[in-house]
Amino acid sequence: MDRVEKFDPRPNSASTAASNARRASRSDLNQELASLLRSSRQSLQNVQTGLNRVLTLEPLTMVKDLIIVGEGPAAEEIYQYCADQTVRGYRFRGIFNDTPINGTLGPQRLGDVEAAKVFAVQNRIDIVYCALPGTRKQDITELMEFCERNTIRFRVIPSMDSFIPVVQTTDLTFHGAVPVSRLRREPLDRWSSRILKRAFDIVFSFAVIVCVFSWLFPILALLVKLSSPGPVFFKQTRLGEGKRKFSCYKFRSMRMNKEADSKQATKNDPRVTRVGAFLRKSNLDEMPQFFNVLLGQMSVVGPRPHPLKLNDQFRDIIDKYMVRHFVRPGITGWAQVNGFRGETRTPELMEKRVDLDIWYLENWSFLLDLKIVVKTVTNMFKKDEMAY
Repeated sequence: MDRVEKFDPRPNSASTAASNARRASRSDLNQELASLLRSSRQSLQNVQTGLNRVLTLEPLTMVKDLIIVGEGPAAEEIYQYCADQTVRGYRFRGIFNDTPINGTLGPQRLGDVEAAKVFAVQNRIDIVYCALPGTRKQDITELMEFCERNTIRFRVIPSMDSFIPVVQTTDLTFHGAVPVSRLRREPLDRWSSRILKRAFDIVFSFAVIVCVFSWLFPILALLVKLSSPGPVFFKQTRLGEGKRKFSCYKFRSMRMNKEADSKQATKNDPRVTRVGAFLRKSNLDEMPQFFNVLLGQMSVVGPRPHPLKLNDQFRDIIDKYMVRHFVRPGITGWAQVNGFRGETRTPELMEKRVDLDIWYLENWSFLLDLKIVVKTVTNMFKKDEMAY
């Protein structure tokens, strides 16, 4: 008589575990995708708000808070100009001088020169106007270096005994009848340049997300998931324009580890997965940052945002390090396409990267941005020894 095997409808434990794992993985993916979609929806609202401002002729530039250090007729002229021109983007917050001031500026004095530094940091001052006489060379130098370290723009009121060289005459800013000199050229300080750059960011990032990211995301997300346990995206807090913190997104390229926020990737780093190595060499790990661009936290081109620990490490040992934050950070930048990407093993390497970032800030043009984008794409197909 033939043996009849009974069918057991209950699934075995191994298949149940595998099924639960697949459901958990899909759930993680859905949650992360939903988070990105929420960010994208918010970015579209920001874009709509910007367009509404343009159509209603509302100003697109934020009001800049300023203080004056020093006294004299020029300082009083600047005070009167800024007090009358708040609608144009300036807001006077106070004047600082080591001795009492007579006349109109007297009631506006809030303290001495040292107090100006504390006030500037605590109140997120954007610009410091220096009206100190050239005979106080040490005080002016210290104030200038303080502003550079704290991402505050430093303006000089030129005088006959001034020792700080002024920029070209075409870059002088007149506040009323007073010429004000900048320490460096900043093409992106002009509202027309900023609007052009922002328009390019919106159009380019939206095109990449719709035409490339939409179909490439599922493939890369699956590869990252299969490479090692953990989320698809790696999120890290970084500094943006004006030292504003934001969450920077990347495809996860490493195994989960406790040093991700404190230790840079090194050559043949055991934490980097095989899939992660490919993503890093091809720059595809940076693709989620196009959502950061849409949100206005980043630009397509600009100085690369560094981890917070790296900023703390170099801000006091590299001259003008924090000047990088006068503009929005970028997905790619002038330093990166010139061979300074990835790990910075020594202060000398970081200094060279900072020099290139500042050169970009001082020499920005729309054609330069296009050149950097094209060079970034072509570099994706070349062997880069620093890409690891």
